[in-house]
Amino acid sequence: MGEASRASSSAYPLLLVLALAHWRGVAAASSTTFTVSNYCSQPIWPGTLAGAGTPQLPTTGFRLDPGQSALVPAPAGWSGRLWARTGCAFGAGGEGTCQTGDCGGRLECAGAGGAPPATLFEVTLGKGATGLDYYDVSLVDGYNLPVVAVPRAPSGAGCNATGCTADLNLSCPKELQVERGGTVACRSACEAFGQDQYCCSGAYATPAACRPTAYSSIFKSACPRAYSYAYDDGSSTFTCHSAAGYTIAFCLPPSSGLHGSDVTPLVSPPASGQSTGRVGGDGVGSADQPPHPATGNSDGGGYHQLWMTMSLASTLHDQLWLLLPLPAVLLLLL
Repeated sequence: MGEASRASSSAYPLLLVLALAHWRGVAAASSTTFTVSNYCSQPIWPGTLAGAGTPQLPTTGFRLDPGQSALVPAPAGWSGRLWARTGCAFGAGGEGTCQTGDCGGRLECAGAGGAPPATLFEVTLGKGATGLDYYDVSLVDGYNLPVVAVPRAPSGAGCNATGCTADLNLSCPKELQVERGGTVACRSACEAFGQDQYCCSGAYATPAACRPTAYSSIFKSACPRAYSYAYDDGSSTFTCHSAAGYTIAFCLPPSSGLHGSDVTPLVSPPASGQSTGRVGGDGVGSADQPPHPATGNSDGGGYHQLWMTMSLASTLHDQLWLLLPLPAVLLLLL
């Protein structure tokens, strides 16, 4: 074993202790902590984007190598989205490009959204002790990577995991495929064809008129809990009381066991009452629900209306976030 390897090995326990202490400090200073984990076989570059009226998160873009996780704090009431970019190359100044999910050719997205297609995690955090979080995983803007979102909440809080663990790039119809030496993403029918019936726009801009299509049904069949089109609210939007944070894991297999006893595994669509949608038979009225993060300019309605007013992003050097090895993160979830 080389000197560098021995030094790295001996430093690991100390790094773990420091990481845990740092995490506790972040958790105490922030209403919610997002733990972003990369279980993929290649690096990813997560991006974050705040919605109207809420600040950008401490970082709006960073790299995660395989096996790494990042802790990103968010204030109470924060609303926005998170996604992963793939196939990126950035220079020393943070300029570059990504094959999927690119946000203006910069490492820090700085108020720019991810270019479709990209799998999105969207959330509106509640305020106060009785505030509800609303969250979902959306394929309305297409798909590039599997992702699972797991709330960290007390047992019995009624919080459920959601996401899309299927590799839709393998089953993507030819006309929706994004090719970069292989299929790296699967476009939405709206992006591919630009027709109102796929975009829930024009004459199709209402829940009654905009219905599932053959293309959105492919997404829904593979990922029953994820949004497949703009008005797919009833089985795709979830709520949670008292979540201390969310683990957002990319490329996590369904059998990983990451979910705990207080969340529902990704095995079937949620039962009646577990998911709250703006339309449908669950009896939840839209007046009680906060604005929900949009998925981009392909959306025509539902929670996915265009609503983003971008604020300036903070620079990375004066922010509080930390890369951790996955063993440390798994300890935090126990």
